[in-house]
Amino acid sequence: MNDFLQSIIDRDPAAKSKVSLILTYPGVKAIFFHKIANFFSIAKFDLIARIISQLSRFLTGIEIHPKAKIGKNLFIDHGMGVVIGETSEIGDNVTIYHMVTLGGISPSINSDSQREIKRHPTLMDNVVVGSGAQILGPVIIGKNAKVGANAVVTKDVPENAVMIGIPARNVGTTSGEFKPYAVTEDSNEK
Repeated sequence: MNDFLQSIIDRDPAAKSKVSLILTYPGVKAIFFHKIANFFSIAKFDLIARIISQLSRFLTGIEIHPKAKIGKNLFIDHGMGVVIGETSEIGDNVTIYHMVTLGGISPSINSDSQREIKRHPTLMDNVVVGSGAQILGPVIIGKNAKVGANAVVTKDVPENAVMIGIPARNVGTTSGEFKPYAVTEDSNEK
């Protein structure tokens, strides 16, 4: 828990103390509830897992499906409106800003054929996803990639890529160091 909280302080200049993170950051609370919901989901108590997930959504404005796989030190900054779908996989040290969706595609079309298959994104380690971005389908976002605010990603993204626009396009590479809002100085020039 200490490493998790320190990772947020390292990425957020507004973070003043670990106590304030626990008491006031909805992303911290959502991760806490997800760990509990995920435990019940793995134990096949799906209804209890979903109830915990929905309670967390009510309290934080962040919806994380109990079956989503989340690595170490996920930082959901601000958080309101974040949706993380059932088969999403998130690596270590990922940062997600508010209004981001890690969603599937065509869920209402032939739902039976989509059960038990991968239909949500995979975010590798150190990915940053800017506010309002939509990452849709079973795509893979490579290590250290940055997805800019309001981008719509429907195809795989290579490591170290900077993606912007609708549909998202690669406008360069990143050094891998953390840049808030997933935009680098170079990406503004293109």
